[in-house]
Amino acid sequence: MRGRAPISRPAGKEFVRAQASQNVGPLTHAEYRRIYSKVPRLAVDVIVRDRSGAVYLTKRAHGPCRGLWHIPGGTVRFGELLKHAVRRVAGRELSIVVDASKLSGVIEYPSHFDHGLDSPVGLVFDVIRYQGTPRVNVEASEGGWFKRLPRPMHADQDAFLLDHGYLTD
Repeated sequence: MRGRAPISRPAGKEFVRAQASQNVGPLTHAEYRRIYSKVPRLAVDVIVRDRSGAVYLTKRAHGPCRGLWHIPGGTVRFGELLKHAVRRVAGRELSIVVDASKLSGVIEYPSHFDHGLDSPVGLVFDVIRYQGTPRVNVEASEGGWFKRLPRPMHADQDAFLLDHGYLTD
């Protein structure tokens, strides 16, 4: 590394902090399609379990996955730390406050790409400790605790939940 000047990071960090502090909201539909038709979309998927081991799932109320049970999740925003994305998504979709979580796996979503949507990659987080009682928001028509795989279930999430022992078939 001799002879190389150190990389100047303050401008980058300042830029990221400025973007994050603006709390940039969701993209417009046109921006979303333009960006995510070209690159994968990073998402966090949030698994919340009760003391008995049951998993809280929600049923999508809108969009192409409408009517399917799924793991609550959402897109990671530019400059957002993963732990903050988990807290934001859990707060928005489940009305809970996440105190601790840990990365437990990855879900790829070929069904989205195969159906002309985007190409998400979901980092799955187990919520270890949280405050509140999970309840759905307007993005879901219902929610519930499950030990067995509900039907109809999101095509790419069902295998993850079964393969990792979260649910049985």
